[in-house]
Amino acid sequence: MRNIRRIEIRPAVRDDVLMMASVLVETWRSTFRGLISDAYLDAMTVEDQAIRHARRMRAAGVFHTVAVDMATKKVIGLASYGRARSMPPAFDRELYTLYLLEEFQGAGIGSALVRTIAGHCRDTGASSLFAWVLADNPNRAFYERLGARVVGRGRVSVGGEIYDQVAYRWDDLTALSGAGNAAM
Repeated sequence: MRNIRRIEIRPAVRDDVLMMASVLVETWRSTFRGLISDAYLDAMTVEDQAIRHARRMRAAGVFHTVAVDMATKKVIGLASYGRARSMPPAFDRELYTLYLLEEFQGAGIGSALVRTIAGHCRDTGASSLFAWVLADNPNRAFYERLGARVVGRGRVSVGGEIYDQVAYRWDDLTALSGAGNAAM
């Protein structure tokens, strides 16, 4: 039986950056080991990722959301999103990052992060959301369970290596955010 913990989903603040970076590095290593070169994964540092996230948090139009374990006050997951960078204009918003520590996966926290983002996107006038996902990512089914559909394929360079990726799109932000499911 899984230990029930209280999790808060909220906008990230500057004090979260180091914990966000730690989640990213740990998640990449646990998820992508065997898919991305060990040398690249082992060379990732929390400090470098913290600098990257601090810079992105200052960028206009980029939003960061975190999941916090209220028992420990530690960030256990994060998501970032903003204007679409590489898809046609019909894709208003792009989910840039979505990472959740392995021990918290499968408890609905990742879904809560995506639903929170979808609500914010909808509230700010966006009509769709998409995400690039490595084609060999073992968690691709997560996006499909949330109703995303494959709308494109591409390639991405990571550590000097080229990897296939898949673009997933959600067309109905109201449904994704759960706003249409409120009990009366």
